[in-house]
Amino acid sequence: MTVPNQDPVPQTSIAARVRRKDAAANRQALLQAAQTVLADHPNASLDAIAQAAGLSRRALYGHFPDRDSLLREVIAVGAHQFNDIAVSAEHEDPRIALAWLAARLWREASAVRASANIAMDDEHLADTANALAPLRERLLELTRSGANSGAFRSDLSPELLAFLIESTARATLRQPTLSPEVNDATVVRVVLSIVGLSWVEQSELISAHPEVLSGELGMGSES
Repeated sequence: MTVPNQDPVPQTSIAARVRRKDAAANRQALLQAAQTVLADHPNASLDAIAQAAGLSRRALYGHFPDRDSLLREVIAVGAHQFNDIAVSAEHEDPRIALAWLAARLWREASAVRASANIAMDDEHLADTANALAPLRERLLELTRSGANSGAFRSDLSPELLAFLIESTARATLRQPTLSPEVNDATVVRVVLSIVGLSWVEQSELISAHPEVLSGELGMGSES
């Protein structure tokens, strides 16, 4: 049987695909380099970021016209990860959901510290507010749920509790160096303290629900 001749793929199409693939790889390399460099040096120059990515400054400008556009993209990358975690913070007990959310966000912030640091910068509050809107909405939902059920303190409004939790996170992340004692368990205890749980109640909750720190949150009905 004769196989019909197939038209060869135009070389121009192949070259275009290669260029698009290279461009995507370069953009990803720049974002990863920015996260790494800015984590330790928040005021690092574009030259330093481009060098860390193994690219030229000209190549960087091909993707980001200025430093601010690069920083906004780094914020967006981190916010996407934070918001995904917020959506996953589901449990019948608002104490467990909030504790799990705090632990996961802390670990994620440590992994993408550049994103977290930039997001906490006063110069980028507007960008951060927009990018982290789902996270802030979920946090407020949890404080309202906890207040309505009596699990959280009632002398402060849910809105103020959510604000205090966020402000505490901002203050903590702004510290250039943190004590080794500041880990996800510590962060969980601080957040639970804000909403009114005593240190004894915190210990009992963490002991009874190891999934808070393990990351495997379920919808169990135990409280």
